[in-house]
Amino acid sequence: MTIETDYLVIGAGAVSLAFVDTLLDEDPDCHITMVDMHAKPGGHWNDAYSFVALHQPSAFYGVNSMGFGNDVVDDHGPNKGLYPLASGTEVSAYFTKLMNRRFLPSGRVSYFPLSEYLGSSDGVGRIKSILSGEETEVKIRRKTVDGTFYKTSVPATHKRQFSVAEDTPIAIPGDLPDLWMRGDDLPGHYVILGAGKTAMDTGVWLLQAGVHPNNITWVRPRESWLINRLYTQPGPDFFEDVVQNQIAQLKAAAEAATGDEMFEILGRDGYMLRIDESVKPEMFHYATISEGEVELLRQITNVVRHGRVNAVEPGKMMFASAEETLPEDALFIDCTATAVPFAEDRQHGPQFRGDTIVLQPLHVPLVTLSASISAFLEANFDDDETKNAMGTPSPLTDTPNTYPLGMLTNFMNRGAWSQNPKIAAWLSKARLDPTGTTVAKMMAEGDTRLAVMGGFQEAIAVGIPGLQRLAVAAAEEHEDR
Repeated sequence: MTIETDYLVIGAGAVSLAFVDTLLDEDPDCHITMVDMHAKPGGHWNDAYSFVALHQPSAFYGVNSMGFGNDVVDDHGPNKGLYPLASGTEVSAYFTKLMNRRFLPSGRVSYFPLSEYLGSSDGVGRIKSILSGEETEVKIRRKTVDGTFYKTSVPATHKRQFSVAEDTPIAIPGDLPDLWMRGDDLPGHYVILGAGKTAMDTGVWLLQAGVHPNNITWVRPRESWLINRLYTQPGPDFFEDVVQNQIAQLKAAAEAATGDEMFEILGRDGYMLRIDESVKPEMFHYATISEGEVELLRQITNVVRHGRVNAVEPGKMMFASAEETLPEDALFIDCTATAVPFAEDRQHGPQFRGDTIVLQPLHVPLVTLSASISAFLEANFDDDETKNAMGTPSPLTDTPNTYPLGMLTNFMNRGAWSQNPKIAAWLSKARLDPTGTTVAKMMAEGDTRLAVMGGFQEAIAVGIPGLQRLAVAAAEEHEDR
């Protein structure tokens, strides 16, 4: 079978969906074909553990055309006082609704789920159905769009980097809610392997499920700095907190000699959090958490810091230079998947490359906003040079020292967008922009809380030179990885 399309989009995860959604609005004559190996849209959300939730508020996640979440703050639990976080089930349902009620009924989107992209040559892409083996040729009139840059990994799909002896009790987080089916044959101890957000989610889940902290061991190869969720909230009620956070980051960049020192300054004032305040964090992946969740996780005091685990067997785990003994019935929980594998070889470079677009973050960590802006640039500007000048990809952050480079890129992109009337007007109405619509609404209402912006220009004046200084060292560290 042979079909024709204007854009062939590889992947149907959140990034690709946000790109297509905006392209449909900005280029009403184009046709788009999407191919993805999952049975449903949503990418890695299809594989995530059942108790996964968004780190960020739903208000600025998803796609630009369709609202997500509600404006009622949580009144209980560790997220009390903050906007609720959508569950994985809610996210998956949102993307399925988007495909079935907007994309497909438009008649301008063809969707090939459970299909593999085999590559393109001479303007023709090849798609193969995973179940039937049938191949489809796609004549591409304009461009191929690669939405797989992030290569997101979750526990259900990643390859373990440690060995597991036969008969060792081991699970992934998604297995935990089914433990009740085992009756009285339950683990007496739980071992969380990994230090990222998945491990944190697992720790919170175990504690809220009633597991005593003494019955949990947590292997944390590295400590992480965490974004305080209070300072990521949408809407006028949290606007002053959000702006104060930005001002604090700029001032910290001006004061600090390194990214590590910048985070120490932000940590003292509560803008950044860490679970163990006695240990210097070496990692920063934009994980966002509430103060309530941090307090819960601090109850887990059996923390192992021998680096990454090399092997596990019943009642024992081995590291490069140490061993730890555990109860024989301890259940190992593999949380070692890296959401974004930083060592992965990627097509770093500009987004717009002739007949190919490689979707990358333009405003980290807001990946769906970035993809939506990329679609706006594609539809509204004529040449790659202009488009790339309007959106420099932000490097993904692995450590506190590399963060200033991403932050500086965000500010540079924001500056370019604010100077372009077309982009600025679009952003002022964009649902995915955390502050654009809020500022427009507050200005229309004469909201006095906008006065907090008075300190922003001064902070920019001292902060940008500081970020530039720190970014030089950050660039070198990125090259070394």
